[in-house]
Amino acid sequence: MQQRKRSSKKILLICSLFFGMFAAGAATFLWQQFAPNRTKVDTEYHELSKPVFYQGNYYKISAIGEKEGLKLPLELIQEWIDPSIIYEKSSDSVIITTKDKVLRLKTTELSALMNEKPISLSFPVEKKENEIYVPIEPLRQLYPFEIRESEKSGAVLLFKKGEVLKWGKHADSEEAQLRTFASIKAPIVSSISEGEQVMLLGEEDDWYRVQQQTGQIGYVRKSDITMDHEETIPVQEQTSTYVPWQPPAGKLNLTWEHVITKNPDTTKLGDMPGLQVVSPTWFSLADGEGRLKNLADAAYVKWAQTRNLQVWALFSNGFDPDVTNKVLSTYDLRMKVIKQLLGFAQTYKLQGINIDFENVYLKDKDNLVQFVREMTPFMHEQGLAVSIDVTPKSSNEMWSVFYDRPALAEVVDYMMVMAYDEYWATSPKSGSVSSLPWTERSVTQILNADKVPPSKLVLGVPYYTRQWTEETKNGKLTATSKTLTMEAAQAIIKDRKLTPTFLPDTGQNYVEYKDGEKLIRIWLEDETSMKARLDLVKKYNLAGVATWRRGFEQSSMWKVIQDGLQPAAP
Repeated sequence: MQQRKRSSKKILLICSLFFGMFAAGAATFLWQQFAPNRTKVDTEYHELSKPVFYQGNYYKISAIGEKEGLKLPLELIQEWIDPSIIYEKSSDSVIITTKDKVLRLKTTELSALMNEKPISLSFPVEKKENEIYVPIEPLRQLYPFEIRESEKSGAVLLFKKGEVLKWGKHADSEEAQLRTFASIKAPIVSSISEGEQVMLLGEEDDWYRVQQQTGQIGYVRKSDITMDHEETIPVQEQTSTYVPWQPPAGKLNLTWEHVITKNPDTTKLGDMPGLQVVSPTWFSLADGEGRLKNLADAAYVKWAQTRNLQVWALFSNGFDPDVTNKVLSTYDLRMKVIKQLLGFAQTYKLQGINIDFENVYLKDKDNLVQFVREMTPFMHEQGLAVSIDVTPKSSNEMWSVFYDRPALAEVVDYMMVMAYDEYWATSPKSGSVSSLPWTERSVTQILNADKVPPSKLVLGVPYYTRQWTEETKNGKLTATSKTLTMEAAQAIIKDRKLTPTFLPDTGQNYVEYKDGEKLIRIWLEDETSMKARLDLVKKYNLAGVATWRRGFEQSSMWKVIQDGLQPAAP
């Protein structure tokens, strides 16, 4: 009996111990599951002395200075404000270009140039530990952004004008905890005091992702925050004095005037109905020092303007890649060229400049864009239209790839796609100068792949064709060519009593004949091909046409183009 009592007590003791251990384990489990984490941790950006934030992200490099002396890292400005800002090592300058301003800031200097006019700075561009820092003072004049600097932490909050910010408030007397992720088990970044406003960045289940005005970013329970107000960063309308010229008929009709050594005798030029703009090939790079060759003629301008024609003088790089490389390499040389062009524009009373850079090294792609970005504000300041000629897209680096068409299109008023030569003068195979399918592909690739707006894209069309001679030499077929004007091609057809055949695969009329053992072939540029090109302008709602070149056309072409560019009847 005594033994049985001792066994019962022992069982009770074991059960008590078991249930005690179970209860302790359950309590620990419940604590682990439901008790909030009280661990406090530093943020990943705590080592930055002056972190900069934008839209809930921080930048890897700290700002320097404070208040009006605040300076932002150049890399940050390029990533968050304007990717086109550059640092030019050769001149130790930061160069900023906007629609109507060109600002040059030399490191450590308190004098800068705004559109080549001196301005004074309170704080200079600074180099520090291989980083370049730009003062916010001039940036505020050029870009629509706002800076808020926390006096308590030194953190910098960047906002773009027009952005809408949502603010919440913590109304409880007990502090709310800002955590590293959306869970009470997440470590604590910071505390939010009673009445403190926080910026709402997003939400995740029962949590808001927020930012304190001192910079800290984290998650807080929705129950701890009440919606307070919305704030729109105010926008100041920036007005430009430049008003782009608009073609009176809605579509641009331009022709290039090819000037080699002297200008044409204008008394011998016939009527060109519908033409609005002439672009004489007057200016080109003369050398690597930035001097320009000038073939301009005041009498030609006077002739044009008495016929209500605008003159957009063409400026080329002379198609010399080495000279081009040198001139584009520094701000000072680029500006030397720009100032000469501005002087010529004033002297000859021009209305525009047409840029024609061809045969350019791929390494100069960015420098060409920079040149156009620097040039355009000065031209617009004088009321001059700016256009640039580009080739169709291809894999040829020095003929096509060096054009950054999207970047260039952002800056210029018009972009002319020179939709020729599909088969060039020295092509080993004969073919059309510009078949219609190839022309259409040239247009659609630039519209679709490069996102050039059709309102800026002008279709360049040829007034010439080629007479191809095919013959077999040493068992191999060879092809040679010579350029023909429209009139010359028609003269051959008349003399040889040929009947043109329409080729659907090129969208053109075609003739051929034998000269002994030689086969002569001509893909014709005529009214048929011109009307088809004008149909492409309408189909894609392009800005107009540019013809290369005056003097190669039949006189009837002007009326064909004029009629083809007319808006469709309602």
